Amino acid sequence: MVWGASFVAAKDLAEEVGVPSAVALRFLVAVLALGLLCLLRRERLPRGRGLGIALLLGCTQAAIIGLETAGVVLTSATNAGFLISLSLVMTPVLEGLASRRWLPRGYFVAAVAAVVGVCLLVSDGGLRSPTLGDLLVILAAVVRAVHVTASGHLTRGRTEGSLGMVLVQLGVCAGLSSLVAGAALPASIGRLSVGGWVDVLFLGVLCSVFAFVVQLWAVRRTSASRASILMGTEPVWALAAGFLLAGERIGIVGALGSLVILVSTYAGQAIERRARRAPGSTVLVAPAPN
Repeated sequence: MVWGASFVAAKDLAEEVGVPSAVALRFLVAVLALGLLCLLRRERLPRGRGLGIALLLGCTQAAIIGLETAGVVLTSATNAGFLISLSLVMTPVLEGLASRRWLPRGYFVAAVAAVVGVCLLVSDGGLRSPTLGDLLVILAAVVRAVHVTASGHLTRGRTEGSLGMVLVQLGVCAGLSSLVAGAALPASIGRLSVGGWVDVLFLGVLCSVFAFVVQLWAVRRTSASRASILMGTEPVWALAAGFLLAGERIGIVGALGSLVILVSTYAGQAIERRARRAPGSTVLVAPAPN
């Protein structure tokens, strides 16, 4: 829900202070919030290989949010919410490549249907090429699928605490985005409106700290594909937030495309779950939770 609503908040904030400053403010607040929580809980930061993994995942997470935020400024929050959901069908494909185990053909039919849905969504109102914003969000979906798959394979079975791992990742995101924002960041803070601060707090605390911790906790106890279910309702909430908060509308063709994307992603996930549970399954099965 919070990630679905984040597209409207990110769009508003980026339009007010610019994309680099919006991303930097989001992660700086996230680091402060999670850092305080880790301090109160006396959470230990990862070391050695665990630290290296957290640094790597921080780089991919920074790329995801940077691409999403840049994309949503150039397209609608509704489009962004549905396009990013493509990561749900990309993740099991990448997981299959990593494990050299394959999903049933029906899964790839669902994936193709999702692509058709994207074509309908971005061509709403007439045949046209995707906007730059659409393409940036689709690229963010690809990076997200890589990120979730890597998280599952690199962190499963490790003993580092989730909070410490996420804090390092957020620190990397804050550092990289602040470097990109440069001198524009202090100026952005000085002119930020009350609504802008609300967006910053929402994006930093709920969308970054809460959502990232839940994602990492889940992906370490199940498969990357199952963890992507957490994002399954994201486009629905993006549509609701875009309609209620930003006054966005989509036509009949766009609505049909949105429905095709949603149905395809859920169908693909259902096929993946059935394949996993089938006797003699060749789909990667996650170890039992610790």
